[in-house]
Amino acid sequence: MLAVIPARGGSKGVPGKNTAPVGGVPLVARAVRECLAALLVTDVVVSTDDDAVAAAARRAGAEVVARPAEIAGDTATSESAVLHAMDAHEARHGTAPDAVLLVQCTSPFLTREDVDGVAAAVLQEGADTALTVAPFHGFLWRDGGTAADPADDGGHGVNHDKSHRPRRQDRPQDLLETGAAYAMRADGFREHRHRFFGRTALVRTDPARVLEVDEPADLDRARALVPLLDGPRPGSLPARDDVDAVVLDFDGTQTDDRVLIDSDGREQVTVHRGDGYGIAALRRAGLPVLILSTETNPVVAARARKLKLPVIHGVDRKDLALKQWCEQEGVAPERVLYVGNDVNDLPCFDLVGWPVAVASAHDVVRAAARSVTSVPGGHGAIREIASWILGKDLNQ
Repeated sequence: MLAVIPARGGSKGVPGKNTAPVGGVPLVARAVRECLAALLVTDVVVSTDDDAVAAAARRAGAEVVARPAEIAGDTATSESAVLHAMDAHEARHGTAPDAVLLVQCTSPFLTREDVDGVAAAVLQEGADTALTVAPFHGFLWRDGGTAADPADDGGHGVNHDKSHRPRRQDRPQDLLETGAAYAMRADGFREHRHRFFGRTALVRTDPARVLEVDEPADLDRARALVPLLDGPRPGSLPARDDVDAVVLDFDGTQTDDRVLIDSDGREQVTVHRGDGYGIAALRRAGLPVLILSTETNPVVAARARKLKLPVIHGVDRKDLALKQWCEQEGVAPERVLYVGNDVNDLPCFDLVGWPVAVASAHDVVRAAARSVTSVPGGHGAIREIASWILGKDLNQ
């Protein structure tokens, strides 16, 4: 099944919305990631008129179709973008899909299970169209007159009679359209040119994950929910193709977070030889590696010299320093793996594509991480991460 993700560049509510990072990953890349992971999706196309969106989509592994200006304005429909993308994909590859998905990247917590759910409803269960919905138990109100009494300009119930408040269990189940994923038979979609023709299947999803980014506050809410909803999936470990650079915190990540102080006030820490081996292997593989620390400490600088690594330390805002380093190195933040252990690492987690916590990290940090090591900081955690990335190539 062909998945089409419309992602135009213009957005008045949230400028640059489709490339805004949530959990360190641009919204468009999050949608691409879930579509590529879905079992029933064969091709993923992003339709856009924006160079930045196109670049982020390609980095995430999608094919890009340039959307003409006449269907990229504020009044353009998602259907027009999907129809154009279908034509462009068929012209490019010579095959027409039996069914097509419309996936909205403004739903940051879309899952691959959602995508497969609507796809299966059309491909395997005989529906003409399908969409994701979530159980809804709220009472809807509308301000103004009703058909029965147009002169009444007060509030009235939409899905209930305001004079009778039945218990939740006595009311019919309402379902809310999530706006995340839709599936359609391709021939019917071309004929009707809208997404709800024929028999429409309702595919239920987790209501906790329902969020559409239309306003700046929605983006703030999505970023706040990432630690709860973006927990690591089973087997969620980075490979070499996922990472273009590695950035390491120092205290508590390369050390066990303890400091020995002698009578002259000099500090000493304990590091793990295996970490040095892992870092050397990452460097041999051509990955830039950086040490980034808020501490101004000779120990940090000495360790960096020993490992032949660049170091940035003594900074208050690690995320700003990391962003500047990425720009200087020409590395996209969503292609960076960052390793941390404490709450001052969370802004960097929000910036990068692969936030990693060591096993001894603060609970909040482990919850926000995409992957968590099995060993604590200072006990070979960095070597473990190197083995994730390099696999059998670690020893070469």
